Amino acid sequence: MSMHIFRTKSVEQTIAETGEEGRTLKRNLTWWDLSIMGVAVAVGAGIFSVGAQAAAYHAGPAVIISFLIAGIVCGAAVMCYAEFASMIPVAGSAYTFTYTTVGEIMAWIIGWDLILEMLMAGSVISKYWGVYLNDFMRLMGWDLNTNIMIGSFHLDVAPIIIVAFFTTLLVFGTKIGARVDGAMTVLKIAIVFFVVIVGFFYVKASNYTPFIPPSEPASASAGATSAVSGEMTQPLWQFVTGMTPTIYGVPGILSGAALVFFAFIGFDVVATASEETINPKRNVPLGIGVGMALIIVMYMLVAIVTTGMVSYKELAAQDSPSLATAFELVGANWAAKIISFGIVLGLATVVMVLLLGLTRVVFAMSRDGLLPRGLSKTGRHGTPATLQIAVGVVVALVAAFFDIGVLSDMVNIGTLSAFTLVAISIPIMRRKRPELPRAFKMPGNPWVPLLIAAANLWLMLNLSVLTWIRFVVWLVVGFAVYFGYGYRHARLGTGELDAEVNGAVPAAK
Repeated sequence: MSMHIFRTKSVEQTIAETGEEGRTLKRNLTWWDLSIMGVAVAVGAGIFSVGAQAAAYHAGPAVIISFLIAGIVCGAAVMCYAEFASMIPVAGSAYTFTYTTVGEIMAWIIGWDLILEMLMAGSVISKYWGVYLNDFMRLMGWDLNTNIMIGSFHLDVAPIIIVAFFTTLLVFGTKIGARVDGAMTVLKIAIVFFVVIVGFFYVKASNYTPFIPPSEPASASAGATSAVSGEMTQPLWQFVTGMTPTIYGVPGILSGAALVFFAFIGFDVVATASEETINPKRNVPLGIGVGMALIIVMYMLVAIVTTGMVSYKELAAQDSPSLATAFELVGANWAAKIISFGIVLGLATVVMVLLLGLTRVVFAMSRDGLLPRGLSKTGRHGTPATLQIAVGVVVALVAAFFDIGVLSDMVNIGTLSAFTLVAISIPIMRRKRPELPRAFKMPGNPWVPLLIAAANLWLMLNLSVLTWIRFVVWLVVGFAVYFGYGYRHARLGTGELDAEVNGAVPAAK
């Protein structure tokens, strides 16, 4: 028996499936809902901390350039998503796109990576939400705490509460979830702009010089020793080429870009909601584009204010530098409370979008038969209720019981690998199916998509050796599941799909 692991699904088959009885999602999201979702998932605690950390340990004031580079790379990758989403408005995001172009095995790898990315991110973020919630209550002087000790075992109930809250909303309908999320997100954006405006009054031009600090060995600065310690934590390419780890200078801007790239992650999640969008061919590209623009502007403004308020050297001397640290250093302690509230709000909205995205990817893989078909049943609210609840339980458990410092890097590598494959898929699909209507076209094909793929691959090589080892282990487990279950049960292999398509839409000539 020959293996057909590179079999592809036609676009017609993919779209026909969305009408399958009992497995249909409800279309009720607008482009604004999608933009806000994008901002909701990309603006969490990161906006208040990641810029400060990148400035302190990587790039100095030039972190502003790091954000621009990361934003351009991510924005370009997102444009590739937009082209696919306008052509194939189906749940599953990168997984669905690669299934129609590069083939089943690659689609499986991407789907498996996306599960890793969103599961880890959902757990990490809901865990941090608990940390920041307690932090906020402490700042306000309230004597409350969400941590419980059971014998010698420590449990934080906050992640369980936030995951349960949004899981319930999402079971009742994506639109309800999007509305609550939207209200919280608008409030969050207001807080960011408020903090930026106030921060501008404390900016000193002298803090911007030297704009690009001279490069120095990583061990030279005390703050960075914890950030860059040992061979396993250095970037893979430095480990392979035997380079001495350095910070600042131009390499610092690039490693800073790799770090702040994390801030833009989550946009692929917006593409997973395209099956629930009204007029997706217009609204998905528009929603993604507007959201991305908003985020780049917000991040760059925060970076300008943070590095302008205090010198990057002062930030590097702190334990975990953030925007709040900058305000404390200039004596504006009241701002810390507002920022803290912004973070609690910010992280809550991220949790919702990740729960939605994770469920939609599993839903799409299950509808294709690569995972058990029972998972893709939708209930009377037009949402996969049982699956949504199961996902919520898993995320809450991982968040409550695991130490998650190690898991956040896994989020990056999962996303970057998905970005890379989607970018490569654009020129493939243009050659394979030039006649398909595309409401949005990625400019500069094939060179721009290939450059994006290369840039994402480069960012992956900037992640640590340990992250790569864990990633390989996760892939090995994925292959075991695919060859043990997915390959044999895929509807593409059983011929079910062809029958369905021939009945539903005329087969493509």
